[in-house]
Amino acid sequence: MTVRPDEIAEVLNRPISQELLARDMTRLAYVAKDGTPRNVPIVFAWNGSEIVMCTPKNAPKLRALKENPMVALTIDTEVHPPKILLIRGRAELDYVDGIPDEYLQSTSTYEMSAEQRVEWEADVRSLYHDGMVRIVVTPTWAKLIDFETTLPSPVEELIRRRAERQGA
Repeated sequence: MTVRPDEIAEVLNRPISQELLARDMTRLAYVAKDGTPRNVPIVFAWNGSEIVMCTPKNAPKLRALKENPMVALTIDTEVHPPKILLIRGRAELDYVDGIPDEYLQSTSTYEMSAEQRVEWEADVRSLYHDGMVRIVVTPTWAKLIDFETTLPSPVEELIRRRAERQGA
């Protein structure tokens, strides 16, 4: 099923989606080199059109993403009812020198004092001195589930069928 870019933009521009895209943690799902699924938490930044995640150059997920770049992302809340943003897309790998701005941006909400932040950034720069890889995902599909105006697709289908039965 092909989803038009304007349909994806409509989902991503909803206020709840924008709140979720302002968070700092997503779960990245991909297929590992051995063919088994992986789902890893990773910090991210939303730049208005792409999800950008950063990782060390030696991360095993990079070899897997080169072979199969199709990914799924989940960004959600920890409250009831949950708010869930599901995104699918293709990962593009961008090897960079130094620390990408998106990495520092995505970790800017971490609770730490100014002194702790300076120390943390120095540690990051020392650890990743040979650079990082930006994993850039442009959404090709998106769904927001807020349990108020939108529900998981199977639940929506059950409600539709029930309404048809009651109306018949």
